[in-house]
Amino acid sequence: MKTLMLSISLTFAFIASGWSQSGDPAKLIGTKRCAMCHKKADKGDQYGVWMSKNHAKAYEILAGEEAKAVGAKLGIDDPRTSGQCLKCHSTAYFFTETLQSEAVAVEDGVSCESCHGPGADYKKKSTMESRELSIAGGMIYPAKEKSCVLCHNDSGPTWDPNRYTLPDGTKTGFDVAQAYEKIKHERPAE
Repeated sequence: MKTLMLSISLTFAFIASGWSQSGDPAKLIGTKRCAMCHKKADKGDQYGVWMSKNHAKAYEILAGEEAKAVGAKLGIDDPRTSGQCLKCHSTAYFFTETLQSEAVAVEDGVSCESCHGPGADYKKKSTMESRELSIAGGMIYPAKEKSCVLCHNDSGPTWDPNRYTLPDGTKTGFDVAQAYEKIKHERPAE
């Protein structure tokens, strides 16, 4: 019985903690470091694909009229300077309302390490050549199962509970499978 109660308590503690991202923000390395290896066309050009998607533009979005209107409703003058917004719109804030890393440009938006975890311990080529070593070094893979809901959840001011339609016809605010199709940047089969 004590084990069950401890398990329930730990589960609630985890939920109450805000589903924080794992990893030490001091180990963030920034997109330029990731791009060194992940911009090669024959390897999938993950960096180029990311640059063309909304995650790379997450900071820019905060300058738009819609973001300003949402900010105004929340009492935020400039969404680009608000930790409330930047916690999900910039990896530099790493899911908090305060700047966590100067190694990551705030303007880079939602970059590699928001989804895959801080890269300092898995950035070496010899580590990245092994998925197992990368994961042991802190890489979150597959990221689509663990990272998305840190920001794509009903606590966001633009949450729409009917945004996605599931295969069975029901509506949901977020569906990992459909969202992943919009941002995927996989390595080609070798």
